Amino acid sequence: MNHQNHKNHKHSETEHAGPILEVQNLSVTFDGEEVLKDISFSVDEGDVLVILGPNGAGKTVLFRALIGLVPYDGEIKWRPDIKIGYVPQRLPATEALLLTVKEFLQLKSRRVFLKDKEWNIMINHEISSVGLSTEILNEQLKNLSRGQFQRVLIAWAILEHPNILLFDEPTAGIDLAGEGTIYNLLRRLREDRKMTILLISHDLTLIYRDASKVLCISKERLCYGEPQGALTAEKLAELYGESVIYKHQHKLWQ
Repeated sequence: MNHQNHKNHKHSETEHAGPILEVQNLSVTFDGEEVLKDISFSVDEGDVLVILGPNGAGKTVLFRALIGLVPYDGEIKWRPDIKIGYVPQRLPATEALLLTVKEFLQLKSRRVFLKDKEWNIMINHEISSVGLSTEILNEQLKNLSRGQFQRVLIAWAILEHPNILLFDEPTAGIDLAGEGTIYNLLRRLREDRKMTILLISHDLTLIYRDASKVLCISKERLCYGEPQGALTAEKLAELYGESVIYKHQHKLWQ
């Protein structure tokens, strides 16, 4: 699920100049229904951008547009040297769950199932880098816990060393201990590998602690900028309704 530049993306003319990603007036329509409308934002190298919004807001569709999986109107402009790693919430095909972890990671390479020593060393390294034992390589994906599965997806995404990582709700279905593990791992990837991260999350604590920018969407853009200035109580109420504001703020300030 690692995607490089797509032919329908427009690229900046000067390498390394300007933002790593610029999105202007992005709209996505399915069967006559507008799922995203007039979304604009930019991402600089080293940013952690968190996309926030209720269920059905179009967050995953935004990611899929960014990597060229759905048609869109508007402009998506990636810097030409970008290599993208994408971590979805789930695998697109349930048959993939029958693969072992090693077989799944081998599919990332064009050298599928060949006994390539260098590739096997890379797989072992990345599995260890996400905090898993190499013994897990022989386990079928269907037998993994949710936390283990998420870390395997991260290992998949960071194979071949992308410089930007798109992560769709990394802690969905994971307990609090697992959440901490995943977020610490993402923080380490950003610091050690100088990754730029785009992250879909509902966790306000994460946003205020780690995000350099937040993008609030509910089909349209409702807020964008540094969290302390952009993410007001009024915007949260607009996103989620008045009834959840106390809950979010209580969690945030604990």
